[in-house]
Amino acid sequence: MSDIKSIAQKITPDAEARNVKSLASEINEPSNIYAALSIISKRANQISVDLKKELHSKLDEFAVSNETLEEIHENKEQIEISKFYEKLPNPAIIALNEYMDGKLEYRYKESSTEE
Repeated sequence: MSDIKSIAQKITPDAEARNVKSLASEINEPSNIYAALSIISKRANQISVDLKKELHSKLDEFAVSNETLEEIHENKEQIEISKFYEKLPNPAIIALNEYMDGKLEYRYKESSTEE
């Protein structure tokens, strides 16, 4: 997962205009933009789930089981970890950059025809 974070830190978190036709041409089906968007969105979901699990596992290290609302105090390390993850680009932007750089591997399920 650290590979995703290091890649994501190099990506600008701002949305950029893209040529839609170039997205579809990456999958050798120039008329099927929906297939390209499906691939990107599935990868974005994977990235989102992975980052969320990692963030929660890091924040769970700071959890104390017997805290009440009055006893909760801020931990500087916990805040820094949260800020780091907040600054990462949206998973959709990360997935789109992976796709445009040719770093995504995808394959279609083979359909079985039953007659």
